[in-house]
Amino acid sequence: MEIHTVTEGATEFTCNAYLLDGPDPVLVDAGTMPGVESVVAEHVDDLDAVYLTHQHRDHVGELDAVLDRFDADLYAFDDHPRRTAGLEDGQTVDLCGEPYEVVYTPGHAEDHVAFVGEERVFSGDVVVYNDGAFDDGSFGRTDLPGQSRERLIGSLETLLDRLPDTVAALYAGHGDVYRADPAGENDSVREVIERALERAERREPKYPDE
Repeated sequence: MEIHTVTEGATEFTCNAYLLDGPDPVLVDAGTMPGVESVVAEHVDDLDAVYLTHQHRDHVGELDAVLDRFDADLYAFDDHPRRTAGLEDGQTVDLCGEPYEVVYTPGHAEDHVAFVGEERVFSGDVVVYNDGAFDDGSFGRTDLPGQSRERLIGSLETLLDRLPDTVAALYAGHGDVYRADPAGENDSVREVIERALERAERREPKYPDE
């Protein structure tokens, strides 16, 4: 299986949308980049499903275009007019032939989930590697209406509790993909998340304008 960041060439603000290219290809989030459906089509002829980490606009802006192009199923935690089925905490979903646990991770968004597999985690915005605020373990902003730093802290703790030690890659909603070195020459994904948690627990503003 290959994983493509299909919003990589975006010139507007968007999330990272990840195409899992293999048996029954799926897309994790859709982003806001116009033409993202055409980028997906450069890699696959069909798309089985789209899985949403949450429904902030930067993650769903081009969702209709993707669903219209491929007639794909839609899986989301919260209601959506085009949702095929819901997601529940603790549920196991099949992403391109591999099992992932759905972990409910609110705080940045009320409907936020992460997808945790044996080798990688698709974390949405609950935790990222770098985002301009921190470069080696950061977390989603919590200063806007409907967000909560306390709930996000709890979500990071939950994610750590349910993260297999075999996870070696972090595919976040923003910033770079993080891959741990098999030889242990850089931080593990767990250590990156622990660092994000420690920073969140300071309860200090993440950005100067907060």
